[in-house]
Amino acid sequence: MFQWQNVFKGMLMGISDVIPGVSGGTIALVLGIYQRLVAAINGILSKDWKKHIAFLIPIGIGIGIAVLTFSHIMEWLLAEYPEPTFFFFLGLIIGIIPMLLKEVNYKKTFKTNHYILFAIAAVLVAITVLIKENEMAAVMSELVWSDYLFLFIGGWLASSAMILPGISGSFVLLLLGLYPTVINAVSTLNISVIMTVGFGVVIGLLLTSKLIAFLFVKYRIATYAVMIGFVAGSIVVIYPGFSSNLAITIASIIAFLFGLLASYLLSIIENKKLEPQTSL
Repeated sequence: MFQWQNVFKGMLMGISDVIPGVSGGTIALVLGIYQRLVAAINGILSKDWKKHIAFLIPIGIGIGIAVLTFSHIMEWLLAEYPEPTFFFFLGLIIGIIPMLLKEVNYKKTFKTNHYILFAIAAVLVAITVLIKENEMAAVMSELVWSDYLFLFIGGWLASSAMILPGISGSFVLLLLGLYPTVINAVSTLNISVIMTVGFGVVIGLLLTSKLIAFLFVKYRIATYAVMIGFVAGSIVVIYPGFSSNLAITIASIIAFLFGLLASYLLSIIENKKLEPQTSL
């Protein structure tokens, strides 16, 4: 049975995936569907594939709607109001960290090695802020087969990043010099580029989800420690700094508070959904 409310959650993931520095995996954690998402991707080729497809279709529809429609809006927001936009996501991400720690009951479950893993993961993500983003690559035109191969590999690597909290798939495309080409392809509906990158994304998701599912089963607490570290490290990457313009600074603070509020409301919704299950 399709869970059509997941279309909205997919839209939020899709919006985040078009922004370099914001991870769709982080948003999935905020929305409380991360482990279910990984399990569904991992189970597509299993005997229970119908159940997993029923979960993934609304998510995929939401992501598709967001990428096709909100990419223009997000481009405009990032061009005209970058600070408030990033501060909203900053509030959303900061708001999820206490909930993730509570979910794993870190005070009882975390040992010294888990804190070390948390710190390493946070630093690894945070240092990506040192990579310069100022010089954007040109949009690729008159593509040859080697360009399509590069786009496929880029989609593969980006999807592996998309599913990991704190690591942005669009940022990976940016590092590879493919981000302008992919965004242009989505805006202009360049089917050949979209299909090439899309195929790489699908392959990458299938393989990465298997690894993450294995880690959750065998090393649950350690995996949580690393992923919460990824999320914490992304704060450094997303933080845009404060503007000298007072109005923009006030708007950024308001956007940040709205992000915190959104994260809090989402946690309440997810806790209420889980109440009947935990009472059994």
